Amino acid sequence: MSSRFQRFVLPGLAFKAVVIGGGYATGRELAEFFLPSGPWGGVAAMILAMLIWSGICVATFVFARASGARDYRTFVRALLGRGWVVFEAAYVLFVILILAVFGAAAGAIGAATLALPTLVGTVALMTAIAFVTAFGNPSVERVFKTHFGGRITTGFARPASSDAWLLGGATYASYNVVAAIVILPVLRHLTSDRDAILAGLVAGPLAMLPALMFFCCMIAYYPQIAAQTLPSDFLLQRLDLPWFHLLFQAMIFAALLESGTGAVHAINERIGNAWLRRRARPLGHGARLAIALVVLSACMLLAQRFGLVTLIAKGYRALAVIFLLVYVFPLLTIGLFRLRHRATLQQEVT
Repeated sequence: MSSRFQRFVLPGLAFKAVVIGGGYATGRELAEFFLPSGPWGGVAAMILAMLIWSGICVATFVFARASGARDYRTFVRALLGRGWVVFEAAYVLFVILILAVFGAAAGAIGAATLALPTLVGTVALMTAIAFVTAFGNPSVERVFKTHFGGRITTGFARPASSDAWLLGGATYASYNVVAAIVILPVLRHLTSDRDAILAGLVAGPLAMLPALMFFCCMIAYYPQIAAQTLPSDFLLQRLDLPWFHLLFQAMIFAALLESGTGAVHAINERIGNAWLRRRARPLGHGARLAIALVVLSACMLLAQRFGLVTLIAKGYRALAVIFLLVYVFPLLTIGLFRLRHRATLQQEVT
């Protein structure tokens, strides 16, 4: 018997883990999509993104139950039919881009913390991911809030600098919402559509709360923090706690490693499953290492060529459009239509 925690909270926590996953821990995504709207405009954009996440999670979780999908491939086949290959291509592009962002972030952390060339941090992360993949974090917002509380109040007194909150919130939500498909395996505890709806509604606030707390800390140094490549490092330097500075950056690096390993593992598993079906034997460690090195080398080149700021500003906006086309719009049209014919949907999947 599944507990209420497993049914209502666990999917949201899993969704939050994928969304955070080393991504907004640097603060760069928050600076890119929320700070241009000013303090209160940024909060409005975050609330919009949260609502979008909850709505799409509800639709995704209910559709997953109706189609019996417990992995992204089964889900997309049920939703798009033969068009699932389009989503597959978009998903691979998503993995490559986030790995490039992680690599660029690791390079920036190495440069900011240890004064190393950015290439060193990037290579260190990519190497660690490659070998971890081949063979097999509590928040600290309270520390920031204690030091920056007065400045945060002053920052929120500033007027909004633009009315871009609508676009910023929608864009941020769109490229991150694919996490709802990534966490499908944890939905096995759901027992009804009511469970799916409640779990989806909870997922949005759970994922956005850490970002909102981080954003409030960033407002203490608004607007100058918006131009920083690593807003988190900008705040850490002003804490004047060297030990905490190193610890926090190590935590971010660990989060990048964990998320990057999961992303490369997903590609390896996809190729491994196809290899097993065609060759009737599993993909070996050497082949997995080779695949990881090829993917990570391409990502490392992207990281060095464009850098963290450009990858997030340009790449994530492109991803938002792609996932709107291949996931969100089909789910809210084809998906909702097929939910009205559940028996037919189950027969198509099986």
